[in-house]
Amino acid sequence: MIDDLPPLRDVIAEHDLQAQKSLGQNFLLDLNLTSKIARQAGDLSQFDVLEIGPGPGGLTRGLLAEGARHVVVIEKDLRCIAAVRDIQNAYPERLTILEGDALRINPVDHLEAPTKVVANLPYNVGTELLIRWLTPKHWPPFWDSMTLMFQREVAERIVAPAASKAYGRLALLTQWRAEAKIVMNLPPSVFAPPPKVSSAVVHLQALKTPRFDANAKTLEKTVAKAFNQRRKMLRSSLKGIAPDLEDKLQAAGIAPTQRAEQVSLEKFCALSRLL
Repeated sequence: MIDDLPPLRDVIAEHDLQAQKSLGQNFLLDLNLTSKIARQAGDLSQFDVLEIGPGPGGLTRGLLAEGARHVVVIEKDLRCIAAVRDIQNAYPERLTILEGDALRINPVDHLEAPTKVVANLPYNVGTELLIRWLTPKHWPPFWDSMTLMFQREVAERIVAPAASKAYGRLALLTQWRAEAKIVMNLPPSVFAPPPKVSSAVVHLQALKTPRFDANAKTLEKTVAKAFNQRRKMLRSSLKGIAPDLEDKLQAAGIAPTQRAEQVSLEKFCALSRLL
């Protein structure tokens, strides 16, 4: 055991924590595994850590046991909050619980820099939260690194190289501003209830400045438009974005007949500068 608190199966039974599909819940029950995920985030002793959707608190306990300076959790399920309060009592002054929807709460007011984000994200909000954290008004962001669990398919889209099947908007937005790699794979059997898909943990390290110069809004708009019709040539999918589109594509080193998935991050940034 990593602490003196009860096993997670007992916690789930005591608080009647049957996972709810509507909340995207799949609970990790192995505390050794949750501690291993916490370790993927590196040394936590000098960091505040943000966790979304702690559930019965397995990862929360892992983060605290691994020495996180302070952990802030956001949870909307009142049943889970009761379970996490038991952890708060065991780790006085080191755990803050925010009740509510992670999409509506700004956690920055409750965190002291430097900060890391470590979470087994609920499936139904994971991608939206990631995009928000990657596209703040100002860069660098509030987080130093993020260690996040997703469905395996989403994790592969985050780290995908150009010209691969999974390459798209998520890969470009991530890799423009962060180093991203898959650090763990998890089978359905380690969750309760077991999901239909495998999961993976992705570690993202924020870059001090974006990899290539580009206006964030222009890049986001261009990439979204290009991949919205990814099977079309860029001369068609980006039609209307600029009157002299083909000239700008060629000036950026992109053939107008290329499709979005064939264009590297560097060239998308070059095109965004011209636009």
